[in-house]
Amino acid sequence: MKKIVRGGLLLLFIAMALFFSLAPSYIDKSNNNVSTKGPFARNSWYDSIPFIADLHCDELLWDRDLLEEINYGHVDVPRMQKANMAFQAFTIVSKVPRAMNIEKNDGNSDQIALLSFAQLRPPSNWFSIKKRALNQCNMLHKFALRSEGNLRVIRSKGDLQQFISDRQQNHALTAGMLGLEGAQPLEGDLKNLDNFYEVGVRYIGLAHFYDNEWAGSAHGMNKGGLTDIGRLLVKKMDSLHIVIDLAHSSQQTIDDVFAMHDGPVLVSHTGVKGVCNNQRNLSDDHLAEIGKRNGLVGIGLWETAVCGKDAAATAKSIRYAVNKIGVDKVALGSDWDGAIEASFDVTGLPRIVSALENEGFNRTEIEMIMGGNVRDFFLRNLP
Repeated sequence: MKKIVRGGLLLLFIAMALFFSLAPSYIDKSNNNVSTKGPFARNSWYDSIPFIADLHCDELLWDRDLLEEINYGHVDVPRMQKANMAFQAFTIVSKVPRAMNIEKNDGNSDQIALLSFAQLRPPSNWFSIKKRALNQCNMLHKFALRSEGNLRVIRSKGDLQQFISDRQQNHALTAGMLGLEGAQPLEGDLKNLDNFYEVGVRYIGLAHFYDNEWAGSAHGMNKGGLTDIGRLLVKKMDSLHIVIDLAHSSQQTIDDVFAMHDGPVLVSHTGVKGVCNNQRNLSDDHLAEIGKRNGLVGIGLWETAVCGKDAAATAKSIRYAVNKIGVDKVALGSDWDGAIEASFDVTGLPRIVSALENEGFNRTEIEMIMGGNVRDFFLRNLP
């Protein structure tokens, strides 16, 4: 009997070792695909684009070393350097429901808790949305400290100005900024906003894939608007110069924000209904209102956003948005490493440039869309 017990324990130990060593990378690889591998051709002036930027990447969710180049997923610092990419917004995914879809979800399940367990992140991450989100935020700072200056975390207008100046001398420099995908890590307490401000979060989406205590989601059960405490959150975010991200917000939430807030907003990753009509994407009326407020719209690289799987589909939606609100208010919002299949990883950004040329944009306009607009938006709006 003792031998049977010991054998059973040994098998259990082996099974657990295999699970914890193999499951996280398997989940990552199976969710963050690319349909086209590089290297990718680039035109004669691509490498002289001064500031390439993207508004939305979920890389910090996964069990990777951001400073090491890997052969799966979408973003890491070495691949950013290869792509002449200056700036990436790293967004924090803290909770998503099982069987997630764009139509209707409740918040009664939590896939990120299970992922945190599989990744052997601290036990506090398994049970607290706030702590797992702060853990991801702190990971970016740890990567920056280890990068020997090659990766910086942008918290302020001064940080960004210094980075722009330094990068003119060294194009290997990269920068990241933190955002929250949904306000659920605040756990219903406005005081928690201060914790995320201190760690460097500079934009926050009000809701993600389910309605929360702050606002309705485009994918929630009720799809309502701002709650009473959600209105207080908008006011406090404004006072701290934390930008409101309307990605994933319900139509009513977007209308409520516009009714009470006259400052800038962004939509970090989206499509437009005029090209790809689903409830995930922005209406012409909401596009127009964002344009009036000198906001910023990041167009995505995945099929639900642009009704296509290649750079041409993304460029088509960019052209539509530019025609509606102006070339200075549209940017890239890839959703890289957000459990999507992308046509290419970050090294494929030259394909976007070529597709924009095919849409009739000139070099100055392309440089704005590829990152100049992100740079200028945050120079205006960071604390």
